[in-house]
Amino acid sequence: MSAFEKIVLVTRKTRLAQLVERFNTRGQAKFFIEHAGGDFADYVREDDAYTRSLEVLHRHLDLGLIVQQVDRSYVPTFLFARSDVIVAVGQDGLVANVAKYAGAQPIVAINPDPDRFDGVLLPFGPADARAAVSRVIDDKAAVREITLAEARLADGQRLLAFNDLFVGARSHVSARYTIEMGDRREAQSSSGVLVSTGAGSTGWLSSVFNMAAAVSTFTGGSAGTPLHLGWDDRRLVYVVREPFASRHSRTTITAGVIAAGEDLVLESQMPAGGVIFSDGVEADALAFNSGSIVHIGASRQCTRLVIA
Repeated sequence: MSAFEKIVLVTRKTRLAQLVERFNTRGQAKFFIEHAGGDFADYVREDDAYTRSLEVLHRHLDLGLIVQQVDRSYVPTFLFARSDVIVAVGQDGLVANVAKYAGAQPIVAINPDPDRFDGVLLPFGPADARAAVSRVIDDKAAVREITLAEARLADGQRLLAFNDLFVGARSHVSARYTIEMGDRREAQSSSGVLVSTGAGSTGWLSSVFNMAAAVSTFTGGSAGTPLHLGWDDRRLVYVVREPFASRHSRTTITAGVIAAGEDLVLESQMPAGGVIFSDGVEADALAFNSGSIVHIGASRQCTRLVIA
């Protein structure tokens, strides 16, 4: 007897659906886009492709299990059960968002529009979903484990990240904090600290390396090689963004690797406006104000992405 009882189909609103919510009608949304010089037909094509994919999925996922459709906006408060098979209907960002809340449950990620989305995290098309979910139910699926980063506050709050964690200020002001790595500790003022997983090392972290390389080339220095980690690597990479040297702040702890079992420790010196968010989602965040101390390292929880 299978341990799975329900398929949770996680979906997202298309750009067109979001516009209709904003402007109340499709006609008003069309007027807004075309008046601004945009291609409304492209919005329609994307929406049509997504709708067709969902129709295919609902037909193919008739496997004798309950199918519950959940919009991504409800994922942070949705309680995934051990008896759930999770099917996420792309883009890649949706998988990253779901992964933080899925626990150890396997995720079958679907690319609804291969002509539009690269789908690095989306190995299946809608027509492949039935076979992939069946293998999960029969315990025959090939699963890839992906390391998550974890931020832990002293009061027990925690935040997971599939790609990266950002620690800093909400607005475009300098973040003030102390940073501790191993036996080294110093006060800093910067644009914030970025901590990346292996899965995220080709994303936001790569843009930091690109900037550093360009500045280094401009000043005649050696750019070095960007660091890319495997998705299952238990190490994390941290980078301090735009550190400022002054009487009260130093810049000697600006980049490095957080080894498996180690933590990067930050203590806020910001009376208000300090924040920790993950994967670029500022709405899903922890407050990081004066008195807050955060420990950041690899989480014991891993994402289990079905790949075959």
